[in-house]
Amino acid sequence: MMKGVRPLTVLAAALAALLLIEPAAGQATEEARSWNQPVEPYRVIGNVYYVGASDVTSFLIVTPAGHILLDGGFAETVPLIRRNVERLGFRMGDIKILINSQAHYDHAGGLAQLKQETGARLAASEADAELLAAGGRGDFHFGDRLTYEPVKADRTLRDGDKVKLGGVTMVARLTPGHTKGCTTWTMRVKEGRRRYDVVFVGSTTVPGYTLLGNPRYTDIVADYERTFRVMKRLRCDVFLASHGNFYSMLEKAKLLAQGKRPNPFIDRGGYRDFIARTEKAFLEQLKREKSGGRGPDASG
Repeated sequence: MMKGVRPLTVLAAALAALLLIEPAAGQATEEARSWNQPVEPYRVIGNVYYVGASDVTSFLIVTPAGHILLDGGFAETVPLIRRNVERLGFRMGDIKILINSQAHYDHAGGLAQLKQETGARLAASEADAELLAAGGRGDFHFGDRLTYEPVKADRTLRDGDKVKLGGVTMVARLTPGHTKGCTTWTMRVKEGRRRYDVVFVGSTTVPGYTLLGNPRYTDIVADYERTFRVMKRLRCDVFLASHGNFYSMLEKAKLLAQGKRPNPFIDRGGYRDFIARTEKAFLEQLKREKSGGRGPDASG
């Protein structure tokens, strides 16, 4: 990480740089490869386990009737996910449902392989299901540059739809903008005698998008505005997300391993701060465009 540069700045710059890459599968830049380094898996809280990479996240929600896997990372993340699931003592064959936060290649690139390997059913928002089936082709911003193996959703979701398995209920909240079907997931977990509201943020960042007069996404401003309203109303005790740097994952995981109490992933303030920072970045980008400014948003 560059000294003095916020993680969201680096992420936005890296995503903007991907526009210069020719169509290719896999991790297109050194920055993208840095998001996919191996890390030790661990239990986050309750029945939620971390099985992803150093920044592109993947979560295993364990139930008595089988498991739910949220996000598949890059295609190259699949071996890391498999290793992490097995290191925790679980079986890939017990994954019954796959769900997705956003249809970009760093979160959806491994879904086709995971679906084939596990036999799990994939549930995704209606808008992102289209992009998943196209393998990332025709993205409103990246076009055909960041493609992956196409994968078909077995179930399409609307806002508020629930995915249930083994007594666990996960609620899909549509938070479009970052992708047209970007999805934030919520659930409740029990830890000791208490119950906590968990929020898995899809993304609220604006990585170099054109907001005004965008012919490929005419509702992008209204969608972002609605998303921020939704995010502010969500009850969040445990803050998780599609990228680890959104919620200081590596730092919190280290503290958790050291026995830090209370659980460092219980971070209501961190959630509110992330939403406030990304909304500010969105509004600043919108203001620049209204005043005739050019260039990508550099803060999220």
